[in-house]
Amino acid sequence: MILKLVVFIHILAATIWTGGHLILTLTFLPKALRKNDFNIIESFESKYEKIGIPALLTLVVSGVYMATQYAEDGFLTFNFSNHFNKHIYIKLILLLCTVILAVHARFFLIPKRALKPLALHIISVTIVSVLFVLVGFSARSGGLL
Repeated sequence: MILKLVVFIHILAATIWTGGHLILTLTFLPKALRKNDFNIIESFESKYEKIGIPALLTLVVSGVYMATQYAEDGFLTFNFSNHFNKHIYIKLILLLCTVILAVHARFFLIPKRALKPLALHIISVTIVSVLFVLVGFSARSGGLL
């Protein structure tokens, strides 16, 4: 029962994280680029971060918990022949990409208010977040990957 609740919370957090990035990429980013207005992105981010960052942290915590439950011989064994382990490793790589992009944006692009390079980061994080959903779906549905 606890695992099912954690899976539900994980899906809800993924909805918030991925949905927020899709909204940013598909609605706010084009407007900001068209007007060359960094404030549009800044305004969205200041509001979204209040739910987006907790959603990301929830995804990490619930993801680690699920990894310990689904990995047959422990996900730190690096056994790629196991269905769930393979998906866990892909998600860990995607998480590392997310962290690298976020750190680079936060410390290098946002302080310089570099809109065009930040746009590439926003699109990249959105693609990574959709890939997270795809990998999670693949893990639970029996495998697309």
